[in-house]
Amino acid sequence: MCAYLHAPEKPDEVLAALAAPSTRIVSMTITEGGYHIDEMTGLFRLDAPAIRQDLADPHHPRSFFGYVVEGLARRRDAGGKGFTVLSCDNLRHNGDVTRKAILSFAEARDAGLARWIAEHVTFPNAMVDRITPSMDDAAKQRLNQASGLEDDLPLIAETFTQWVVEDRFATGRPRFEAVGAQLVDDVIPYENLKLRILNASHVLLAFMGLLSGYETIDEALADDALRGVVTRFLDDYVLTDIEAPAGVDAASYKKTALERFSNGAMGDQNVRVGGDGASKIQVFWTETMRRRLKKNLPIDLLAFGAASWLEALKGKGENGKTFQPFEPSLSENDWARIRSDKFSDAFELSAFDGWRDVGDQIFFDKLVFYREVLRKKGFRAALSLL
Repeated sequence: MCAYLHAPEKPDEVLAALAAPSTRIVSMTITEGGYHIDEMTGLFRLDAPAIRQDLADPHHPRSFFGYVVEGLARRRDAGGKGFTVLSCDNLRHNGDVTRKAILSFAEARDAGLARWIAEHVTFPNAMVDRITPSMDDAAKQRLNQASGLEDDLPLIAETFTQWVVEDRFATGRPRFEAVGAQLVDDVIPYENLKLRILNASHVLLAFMGLLSGYETIDEALADDALRGVVTRFLDDYVLTDIEAPAGVDAASYKKTALERFSNGAMGDQNVRVGGDGASKIQVFWTETMRRRLKKNLPIDLLAFGAASWLEALKGKGENGKTFQPFEPSLSENDWARIRSDKFSDAFELSAFDGWRDVGDQIFFDKLVFYREVLRKKGFRAALSLL
């Protein structure tokens, strides 16, 4: 980093930097929720307050999208070239999502500008992978004591890191591969590998860990029974039916994932990993569930995982340990379905929408069965049935 400009304090300088011909890549990390994509419609939310404000006064932007589109408008008006907009957020198809957001904003502002951006700007997809646990006061104090610093926002991160980038840049790029990035023609196979192996098993382990009363992922994985379920899920449900990218061995990837989960120095919380399960289940489990239902293969491990998630939303483990579930996407009606003593009510949750069309009754029966056993006999009794 050789310079820093804070847009609210120096908006003109930021816009000048975006418009400068020397600027060729604009990278972004604005969190998954920062893209203003409506989860129900899949459309960019032009009604978001910051977006409405920028459309009303496009030359004095406040949002990321307003700044980028105004910068591109100035480049076009000066007869210049576009640049690359590179998302670094942990979001599936992040380049495609960014393109939709930018073009939707630009279209609402100026249809001609939107056409110019579509022709002169590229939006590579990229996959980032590095586990970074959330911090509590105890972890913050431990890190500051070790470093001798007084850091208000310290971070823990694992040694593993992976950055896979679609090699599609409008006006060239640095040699990212020289520092370990993988430049590829298609990021999607790498995303699928991560989602179906790493992310899918991560949340499954977290749900079971919460019900077992474990605080961290490594504690849950150290439990032979839980490790056995996760290993069976990966071996029998995923590795038998996954297309790995060329040159990548899926079995080795699985082994590395489990090694990462076992890292006790991370102290990665089951509450964090299992949080927002309503969204994660739909994203991480859908492809595996659909494939198995279409082939009439057993789905017990995932149905048990879904039932474990629902029971964990009570906020209490089998040993009496309490925790605060984090589910930002659930509505009051959703919570009513979850709390209902009629276990089938939870079947209507959107978390399970991804496979309703290929085997809803099979999943329905399994979900209700495992919820009944969990509620009446407890987690370990249900686990013994798998």
